[in-house]
Formats: sequence, structure tokens, C-alpha cells
Amino acid sequence: MNQNLGGTFSFSGTSMTVNRVGYGAMQLPGPGVYGPPKDHATAIAVLREAIKLGINHIDTSDFYGPHVANHLIREALHPYPEDLVIVTKIGGKRGTDKSWNPAYSKDELISAVHDNLRHLKLTAMDVVNLRLGAGHGPGIPAFEDMMETVIGLQKQGHIKHIGLSNVTPAEFAKGKAMANIVCVQNWYNVARRNDDAFIDDLAKLGVAYVPFFPVGGFAPVQSDILDTVAAQVGATSRQVAQAWILQRSPNILMITGTSSVAHLHENARIADIRLPPDAVAALNSIAQAAPAH
Repeated sequence: MNQNLGGTFSFSGTSMTVNRVGYGAMQLPGPGVYGPPKDHATAIAVLREAIKLGINHIDTSDFYGPHVANHLIREALHPYPEDLVIVTKIGGKRGTDKSWNPAYSKDELISAVHDNLRHLKLTAMDVVNLRLGAGHGPGIPAFEDMMETVIGLQKQGHIKHIGLSNVTPAEFAKGKAMANIVCVQNWYNVARRNDDAFIDDLAKLGVAYVPFFPVGGFAPVQSDILDTVAAQVGATSRQVAQAWILQRSPNILMITGTSSVAHLHENARIADIRLPPDAVAALNSIAQAAPAH
């Protein structure tokens, strides 16, 4: 078991403490995050190996598959280890054409939480992230109304803690004024650093920052600088990209996903990579050269 995994993080105002290197379940379903995995046995093996490595933070959603990721998590890990923190997100649904669609009405948000509970075989979710995504436009409920729905589910005991995803600092401030927000999950990596100041502000509050697409997402970050630093420290470019984020701030939690046991071990090893100051300075320059998002 890897006892390091980047050290630990304790969510402010809660009893939850997790290792900073976690696991994201998005890659467990089939291509396009839709349908069953290519290899069911391997998907189960990845989840069980994650626990053996000491990973105790899994990020998922019932719209991964849909339902597939949560079914796999339940099959592989239930009854769950006492220290395992399972985080889900709501605010979206999948179309039969594999499209990603907003689902922000009160009924949709309530249904999403209950679907997660049922498919994961839980009585309460550790953390539910309200993901705004396409939540800006006509017909979309006001943010405060969506928050009220989530807070209501928390009061009913279905949600232990609330997080936010794909949000601005202003939206976080609105949410924080209504409830204790334990984490923010936004797009961030070595080439996309819009949230630098936001991360620092959240660190002061003891709020976790969980970057999605830490190695670039569907268009992986490619840089000669990454390759050079990787050779310097004896790691892969993907490992270096993740190690840079892990080293960026102590409130950052990693949830890089994979459907491969070998890649799972590769991701876990980012906790052992120490980037020297000159390497960090070089990696910091990548965002300056990256095209505007």
C-alpha cells in the first residue's frame, strides 16, 4: 500500500480526511463515458486496486454511463471501507444519443441524488457537488433556487456535505453564504490556470479544490517543457503534469481517472515526485504560451 499518496487533507468543518491522490470514475464506462466498460473484470480490478493502494476518495456521478460507474463501484467495493469518501455530482443527464444535457429543475436534482444513493447502495452521500456547467441561460433555475434544493436534501439526511463544480468565485461566495461548501471542482491544469487566485483563497478557508481534466482532458496537454522536466525527474509527462498540480497548493485533491490497473499505479506515483524549483518555474511558463480558453 502506498502510505504517502500526497499526504492528507481534512475538509474544513467535517470529520472527513482523505489522501490527496484519489480516483475519478469517469473512465470506467465505455467509450464516450457511455454504456458498459470494454472489460468488466478489469474495471472491477481497478477499483479494488485503488483501495489497496490507499486511495480513499472516489469521484463519480450517476450520469457516467449513465449509472454504469456507480454500479461498478457498488459491485467492486460494497460494503465500503469506513474511511472511503464517495463524491458525486448532479446537474446533468445523458441523452440516448450520448449527449450531455443540463438537469437543474428541483425534481431533476432530487431524483439525481436519490438515483446516486440507490445505485451506490448508500443511505447518504458523503459529498454532492452541484455542477453548474450549462447552468446559465433561459429556463435554467436561479443558482440560489438550486442551492435551496440541495440544502433541503441535506436537511433530510440524504447529503452529508455540499460542494460546487464549474463555478466562479462569485458563485462560490453566493453558495458559501447559504451553506458550508467543502469543495470546489473546476477545470485546471498546467496549461489552464484561470483559477490560480481562487485556489489560494479556498486554501485560506480550508476548502478543497479538485481539478478536473488535470492532464488536459479530451485534448491532453502537450509541451516540450513537460517532456524535458519528465526526463529530468525520471517520470512521464502525464505524471509531471499531475505532480505540478499536487505541489501547487495543499488544498488540491487529485482525481485522475483510468480504466487500467497499470495506469492507476502510474497515477498513484505522482505523490512521490518532487519537482525542484527550476522545474516548477519552467512548468509555470506553459500557461503563458498556451492559447487562450
